[in-house]
Amino acid sequence: MTDRFSTLISAEDIAARVRALGQEIARDYAGQPLVLVCVLKGSFVFTADLARAIDGSVRIEFLGVQSYGEGTESSGVVQITQDLTRTVEHEHVLLVEDIVDTGLTIAHLLELFRTRKPASVKVCALLHKPARTRVAVAIDYLGFTIEDKFVVGYGLDFNQRHRNLPFIGVVDQP
Repeated sequence: MTDRFSTLISAEDIAARVRALGQEIARDYAGQPLVLVCVLKGSFVFTADLARAIDGSVRIEFLGVQSYGEGTESSGVVQITQDLTRTVEHEHVLLVEDIVDTGLTIAHLLELFRTRKPASVKVCALLHKPARTRVAVAIDYLGFTIEDKFVVGYGLDFNQRHRNLPFIGVVDQP
């Protein structure tokens, strides 16, 4: 059985928004070195495109996090599956997340990173799903706000599938 999708956000709209976010970030950091922390696995595509859209000194680190398991609902338990390879002490850190829905994961990560003594820590999210918020968190750079739908594509998955779609889609129900 092949899954079918309805396009929620087109590849063209994503590309335009990522370029705009990159320009905003470059302006705000004005030549200061920046560490992009790619929250794996979902934000790897977004982080790659965002890094290329930022004119300035950028280092990329990867942080593996799991809170969904096999389902479509966050468990609320944040598990670090892969940590950074270098310290971020005294550096400007931008956590790059695919989607903020409950806010639990990003709140946990912000608390964790503050203990690592960065010069600053901010959040960049491709998507925000405010209807699911359980913990309010500041999103400093936001791509799109969406309704409460389970989405895939552009790095987001369902059971580790569909990350390769160039757009954000909703799985059509049979």
